[in-house]
Amino acid sequence: MKLSISEARKKLPELVRRVHKDPGSPVQITVRDEIVAELRAPLPEPEPGAAAKKLVALMRKLPKHRGRKTNISSHVKAHLYGSRDKSR
Repeated sequence: MKLSISEARKKLPELVRRVHKDPGSPVQITVRDEIVAELRAPLPEPEPGAAAKKLVALMRKLPKHRGRKTNISSHVKAHLYGSRDKSR
């Protein structure tokens, strides 16, 4: 639904009730036939700690042993550019 800003001012309580009743239908507010704002229902808030729970679940799915550990920081150039043993 599109409304001019002057109509939206007059009907704001009605528009808020409409958006609350039907969250899927936003109201677009126009100025000189250009959409400048949108009135819509807020997105649902995630429960506190949901992100941490998902991270823990992902970590549990990872394998326990990932192979031999390598000290990359002591051989940065070899990892980035390859070893010097290769012939050019």
